[in-house]
Amino acid sequence: MIIPLRRQAPFEKQLSTLKESAVNFTMFKQRTVRVEIGKPTQLMYVLGTELNIDIYKPAPLGSQTFDVRSSPGVKCSISDLHNVTVAAENATRWTLNNGTLLVITMEKISNSVNDSKITVTFYGDKIDKPIDKIILQLTAVYISLDVDADRDGKVERNNPNKGSWAWGPKGHGAVLLVNCDKDRPDVAESDRSDSEVPVFEDLKDMSRMILRTEGPNSLPPGYKLQLYISASDKGKVHIFRHDLTKMTNVLGGTKLSAVMDYTKGNNECNFFIEGLTFPDKDNSNLVTVNLSLLEPMIVQYAPIFTEHVVFCLAPWIMTPNTLAPEEVFVCSITDNIKFMKEFTAVVEKAKCKLSVCTEKMNRGDRWIQDEIEFGYTAAPHKSFPVVLDSPRNRGLSEFPYKRLLGPDFGHVTRTSDVISSLDSFGNLEVSPPVTVNGKEYPMGRIIIGSAFPTTSDGRNMAKVVRDFLYAQKVQTPIELFSDWLSVGHVDEFLTFVPAPDRKGFRLLLVSPDACFKLFMKLQQKGFGEAQMFENVSKKPVKIDEILTNQKLLKDNAYVQRCIDWNRGVLKKELGLDEEDIIDIPVLFELNERYHAAEAFFPDMVNMIVLGKYLGIPKPFGPLINGKCPLESAVCSVLEPLGLDCNFIDDFSSYHLLSGEVHCGSNVRRKPFAFPWWNVEM
Repeated sequence: MIIPLRRQAPFEKQLSTLKESAVNFTMFKQRTVRVEIGKPTQLMYVLGTELNIDIYKPAPLGSQTFDVRSSPGVKCSISDLHNVTVAAENATRWTLNNGTLLVITMEKISNSVNDSKITVTFYGDKIDKPIDKIILQLTAVYISLDVDADRDGKVERNNPNKGSWAWGPKGHGAVLLVNCDKDRPDVAESDRSDSEVPVFEDLKDMSRMILRTEGPNSLPPGYKLQLYISASDKGKVHIFRHDLTKMTNVLGGTKLSAVMDYTKGNNECNFFIEGLTFPDKDNSNLVTVNLSLLEPMIVQYAPIFTEHVVFCLAPWIMTPNTLAPEEVFVCSITDNIKFMKEFTAVVEKAKCKLSVCTEKMNRGDRWIQDEIEFGYTAAPHKSFPVVLDSPRNRGLSEFPYKRLLGPDFGHVTRTSDVISSLDSFGNLEVSPPVTVNGKEYPMGRIIIGSAFPTTSDGRNMAKVVRDFLYAQKVQTPIELFSDWLSVGHVDEFLTFVPAPDRKGFRLLLVSPDACFKLFMKLQQKGFGEAQMFENVSKKPVKIDEILTNQKLLKDNAYVQRCIDWNRGVLKKELGLDEEDIIDIPVLFELNERYHAAEAFFPDMVNMIVLGKYLGIPKPFGPLINGKCPLESAVCSVLEPLGLDCNFIDDFSSYHLLSGEVHCGSNVRRKPFAFPWWNVEM
């Protein structure tokens, strides 16, 4: 029987019954093969591919029909220009048309070289007399470059999604840690600066990749395997090959390609990959590793099979106040002994580890919040803390390298030739998880302070730092107006505290209005003569004097407008209601030289949050019946949330130097339980 390969009415019924098998063929990687008439063509076939052979062009003159015969396990189909595909075994003879293709797939690995065969026989006018033949000899092998594409911590076999990246809980793609810790004690820099693996503990910081091959115990000679990356990815990774007791650097840095012999039988070759840099503005977070099977030619090699795997560089992630504290850091200075005693008591109450940076290390720099920001990085197989080192580089500049960088503790920094106070990390915070207009931010949103949007000559965080923060993607930044402050840090006017209801937290904002209202009530009750700043090194001032001080009233009217502008941005960008915000009474005064605001008394929002325990700057408000009404006002709104308010005297050692408790401390917290790769983008 001769079957014409055309869309004709009698053929439609047969086509519909074969529709499913035709769809399946579209899943294969296609390879076009040229053949010659009359002599055998030997082909290496990789499982999962599809060989397309044009049999019209090499057909002998006068050919009108053909038939196809194949070994068991070899599937052949015929396709013409109309994309009609049917199983070859359903007909013994086919009409030869321009564009007729033989489509070949195999399901099993060969036991020996050339153990599968296909014969295409051509016929002319005499349908029973062959004109000539095409003979194909096939050797089927299995090749797969495998990674943890389903992100469960295991390298699965030939995951169909290994060649792409998708965000979200139903996403796929492998994760690559930036190897920014230091497992070797005898070097100063992190492990990513090494072009080799100095200690095998370092492998735990890397992502595993396995090259799996299966085939007969003898193979045609000369075949090679090539691993390669693009020039744009060479500075992002090092790829090491693990052979028994040694590690060989095969890719990354200046090496874009590595060629290996294709070995016989069944083999697994283990590779370990380290990330060298976090995502950044000009550095995509994706890395592609390619694999090709090379066939020997007369002069050089030709790729006959190619696939690739995709990694996503793990981002640096900040931790909000609602996550549990693990370690608290503070600087010991000659003049902060009293502060240290009270601060330590709060840390012990919260049952946290306390790490004190001595004056030998801090070199007189007490502002540890400004020097560093703690975060972490994570992959399915491992996570570890990473400190972001600010470009301010004052007395504490050596602290991140000498005290923090080490085994399973990473370091990253960005530097800038021009910096301002806004580059200190008191100006870098992160919200708890929020949902905004239906969009979830399960890891919160980074908050940084900047100049007012319409101001061209204000201070802003250095572009390299801002670019870095935006590039991490999972905590989309919000920019607030903080340049109205003398120091210019967002931690001077906001913080977040945990709460058992609503969104799981409250936003605390400074409020001059709330403070004036409190003082007016006290005045109405006859306490206008009560004085602030008793027993501290500042001239006492009466409530009556504060309420009649026109400059102070004017200064704080301006401050309140700045706070209100930021309040509107935060409500919009964090999806907050008024019930999610608590006003904390604080007053400011404008510096006469710079016309920028400074806290008039210790800024109670600038606190340290250790679970339910709060270390709050003691405001030294007027004593009414032995109690400070400012402290009472704060306790009255925070204690109902289950929070424990502890007031710390930071007046002379921090407040008079334009900082408070939060500025002089830092906290490393537990990472999110939520995997960052499950963020919906």
